[in-house]
Amino acid sequence: MQRRQLLAATLAATPLLGQPAGRKFRTALIGSGWWGTNILREAIASGECRAVALCDPDPSQMEKTAGELAKISSDQPKRYLDYREMLSKERPDIAIVATPDHWHALPTIEAVKAGAHVYVEKPIAHTIDEGKAMVRAAREAGRVVQVGLHRRVSPHPISGMQFLKSGKVGKIGMVRMFAHSAGQAGSKTPDSDPPPGMDWDLWLGPAPKRPFNKAIHPRGFRQFLDFANGTLGDWGVHWLDQLLWWTEETHPKRVYSTGGRFIRQDSTDAPDTQIVTYEFETFRATWEQRHYGGNNAEHHAIGAYFYGTEGTFHMGWRDGWTFYPADPKHKPIHVEPQLNAPDGQNIKELWADFLDAIRNKRKPVRDIEIGYRATAASLLGMVSWRLGRAIPWDGHQCPGDAEANRLLRRPYREPWVYPS
Repeated sequence: MQRRQLLAATLAATPLLGQPAGRKFRTALIGSGWWGTNILREAIASGECRAVALCDPDPSQMEKTAGELAKISSDQPKRYLDYREMLSKERPDIAIVATPDHWHALPTIEAVKAGAHVYVEKPIAHTIDEGKAMVRAAREAGRVVQVGLHRRVSPHPISGMQFLKSGKVGKIGMVRMFAHSAGQAGSKTPDSDPPPGMDWDLWLGPAPKRPFNKAIHPRGFRQFLDFANGTLGDWGVHWLDQLLWWTEETHPKRVYSTGGRFIRQDSTDAPDTQIVTYEFETFRATWEQRHYGGNNAEHHAIGAYFYGTEGTFHMGWRDGWTFYPADPKHKPIHVEPQLNAPDGQNIKELWADFLDAIRNKRKPVRDIEIGYRATAASLLGMVSWRLGRAIPWDGHQCPGDAEANRLLRRPYREPWVYPS
């Protein structure tokens, strides 16, 4: 048996998978920001986890998280700037990876190698080949990796998906996914010094070197392409996941994106307008986004419309789901959402599934491989946008398109090494 197979077999047999009664999972948070705090809060609320470590290059972020943790727990987690030191010293049972997107891959891979199960935020990676490496690492280590696409366990998407799959919408030929928000042109934010004690170089990690800017950190990174993939990588991945949940097809065959920055004049560089067409075998799908004109003119500002022969089905977020029958004699059918505070999420349910998957040695509902498919679909739209043309996709690469395949990864800044 090869060394990696032996390691995976050994880890799979450890007491962690058969957690002794009364022993809580030693849990570490990597990326101690707003959303990571939401996840850690639900981990503690489960009654089965103990916070042993917080990790973030910005001490002020850890201070905020520690303050929130103190409201619900007596845990006194140690604090680390560098996840590598934390993993080496703490050896947690569970690692939560809630960093900016460009930092999802390396900590996840190192955590599973260190024996931890991982809850990683969406999108699982900043580039597609990082996602492949994450799936491989999880499988070789025999660890459970849950992706934070919590709509898969949200009550109204579950009932909505049952409705869609029942055939009541008829034959569906088109799906339109979208996120439209209000916004202004904005203005440039000047570079400045990072917060006291922050290791900005570590925060950048494998991304290109650039000065600190308050528009990036905290919480602004998603609209900077060095660190994320704009609204398509942020919101698009949620609705592409819903699409892939509905269809039996695992990936689009061809992707074309167009868009640009037509309104925004601030420090960000992601598109403020983008349209992506996904060609599947049996239907077509589109993604639309804009950072302006978000109002009530279109009734729904976010979600996915499924257009069928028997009517139109809207899967939403804070507005639940609604079916609009083709026959005007029939009234629309509506189901209200059931979301948790703060921030309208269902992390609680996804965390419960994560722990159950660990105990019962099964794949979680948002397994890393399923998360990879939704992430890849969103990032393919960015590859096409960068190239300015359509690209083919076979689920693993862009066949016959060397130029597109080169954009499935990006160079890492030394000394960081791109995962294989």
